[in-house]
Amino acid sequence: MSDNVDNRVIVPAGLGEELDRLLAEDDAHLAAAYPGDRGVRQPVHTVYVPADRYAATTVADWGRAGLAALDEHAPDAAAVAAAWGLDPALAVEVHAAVRRKLAEQPIEDLRIDLEDGFGVRPDEEEDAVVVAAARALAASVRAGAAAPFHGIRFKSLEAPTRARGLRTLALFVGELVAAGEGVGGLGDLGGLVVTLPKVTSVAQVEAMVVACGRLEQEHGLAPGSLRFEIQVETPQSILGADGTLLVARMIHAGQGRVTGLHYGTYDYSASCGIAAAYQSMEHPAADHAKAIMQVAAAGTGVFVSDGSTNVLPVGDHASVLAAWRLHGRLVRRSLERGFYQGWDLHPAQLPSRYVATDAFYREGLPGAAARLHAYVHGGDSGYLDEPATAAALAGFVMRGVDCGAVTPAELEERIGVDVDRLAVLARRRVAATG
Repeated sequence: MSDNVDNRVIVPAGLGEELDRLLAEDDAHLAAAYPGDRGVRQPVHTVYVPADRYAATTVADWGRAGLAALDEHAPDAAAVAAAWGLDPALAVEVHAAVRRKLAEQPIEDLRIDLEDGFGVRPDEEEDAVVVAAARALAASVRAGAAAPFHGIRFKSLEAPTRARGLRTLALFVGELVAAGEGVGGLGDLGGLVVTLPKVTSVAQVEAMVVACGRLEQEHGLAPGSLRFEIQVETPQSILGADGTLLVARMIHAGQGRVTGLHYGTYDYSASCGIAAAYQSMEHPAADHAKAIMQVAAAGTGVFVSDGSTNVLPVGDHASVLAAWRLHGRLVRRSLERGFYQGWDLHPAQLPSRYVATDAFYREGLPGAAARLHAYVHGGDSGYLDEPATAAALAGFVMRGVDCGAVTPAELEERIGVDVDRLAVLARRRVAATG
């Protein structure tokens, strides 16, 4: 008998084709339901601003206020090191990066809030605020002064607020299109994303899909232009009455329109009966909900965001530093657990957001870069990294590039790749062929 494998019968005739037929439907389902990374940047935070306080200058105003807080309470690298417990050499890098960020792009994602942050007001008043906010956003986009991502949070689709929420959404989209169509990217809504709050059923997500489709038809927008986040603020959005995990079904009910799941710290905690003094992003109930959200979103291209802390860095120096340390620790905790986005509620939270975020990526860069260099070019990093791990390493570095903590020049110097190659390694982009 020959030892040549080519002469052996390894797979019975027709078995491969039979399995292809048996698994065709499953293959199609997996490809549609779990498409992987969307190939786009995830912001490090979402800033919520009550709609009646929003203006075309809000992003710059928050940047100036955040920079003023930094200059007053941590004016140099030594003060940053002391305030956040950083290594002095790292603090030099972080202090410079945070000042630059606050001056150039202080807010990555801004949500004009017409829900809890705005409250219940007469229809005429809310209508006027919606129109003014849409016009201000259009003006900021035209001027190049808007956050890269922006939108509104409107009232929920639960029965008591459904009509008002839908009216606000429709009015905002219509006014945006009218005010900025074809200008600054508003023709296709640019970086617009809206937030659907207090979701309690899969049917509400399905209803939101219908609403988005109708609004696109009404305004001549491309199908799929309107996309939304689901705010996980109720236990019903995690666990249904039938014992199933509804948040997973919600993602797929969104028919590709769902961009994110956002954890609502205080509404969710209160709904679980947790006393106000113990409501926190690190409460076990919060960790349970977010772990389910994380697993539900894995492989779908849907981002997951942690919530916020309502302990604000205001008052005397000691109070500001205490709030900064708390916020910075919570941001770092989220990052270490794979939640790369959170909420910020006050301009003075921006320094602690960016100090914690920049320190996370700067501290991790040397190790990640060394392992990637060995993976790409050969060599011994002390790790036997497989493709999935290399993708995670590249994704880590790519997030650092996105937020400005890592420069493109450092990629060439430390890893020997450019941003495009890094994106391929991170599975954000398919390698070019031909």
